[in-house]
Amino acid sequence: MAQGQALSPEQVGRYSRHIIMPDVGSAGQRKLIEAKVLIVGAGGLGSPVALYLALAGVGTIGIVDFDTVDLSNLQRQILHQNKDIGIRKVVSAKETLNAYNPDTNVILHEEPIDSTNAMEIINQYDVIVNGADNFPTRYLINDASYLSGKPLVDGSILLFDGQASTYIPGRGCYRCVFPEPPPPGEVPSCSEAGVLGALPGIIGTIQATEVIKVILGIGETLSGRMLLLDALAMDFRIVKVRQNSKCPLCGDNPTITELIDYELFCGIAGPVAPVAV
Repeated sequence: MAQGQALSPEQVGRYSRHIIMPDVGSAGQRKLIEAKVLIVGAGGLGSPVALYLALAGVGTIGIVDFDTVDLSNLQRQILHQNKDIGIRKVVSAKETLNAYNPDTNVILHEEPIDSTNAMEIINQYDVIVNGADNFPTRYLINDASYLSGKPLVDGSILLFDGQASTYIPGRGCYRCVFPEPPPPGEVPSCSEAGVLGALPGIIGTIQATEVIKVILGIGETLSGRMLLLDALAMDFRIVKVRQNSKCPLCGDNPTITELIDYELFCGIAGPVAPVAV
């Protein structure tokens, strides 16, 4: 759609429940259609984010993942079905998203994202969503998003717990909250400790909502705040997080001005794939 172009009759029908909302309207729907969002990971979190953004009419969705669909994924990764076992997740994701909304342009980045290509990939998009399951990729995406001036909507899950936040350049970053990664092996991954299958649906839907608010410029995002969920108690808490003046990335005297070796930073030997939760 060309910028400012009127919605087609089909689009008016498809997005009618958005268009009648005062905070969205036809102008807001055009913003969604013109927006470009990158999702890192086509797994537990990336699945609901991608689905709801496609349904909302986000015009371009990029997906970074080079894993294949495994039987164990189907407990939570709703982009994929039994028939998709063994095929690339990005291929399955594109098929599913276009089955819901054939107008969504799904761009596949079927490669590891690392310090050599992160800036090139991220610079193609307006908003970045992190759904990766390892610390090197989390820090990489945070740093690349900040250095590219892109808003980052971050989420994580484990067992019955989840968290989400939004980082706007100039208003803090992931490193302000977590300056250093935990020692290797201290925090298990979902494949090691497990995760409640419905949990990524909750956190991923929150992430999708944050992306839509960022695109439309409405409401109050989770910038400067972190949402914490204890699903066993069904307890939602919001904690305030502040920009750290000593942050090595976005503080007063930054020491990180370009992407680094994130495996080395996290104390991990060898390259790490951006595994999706």
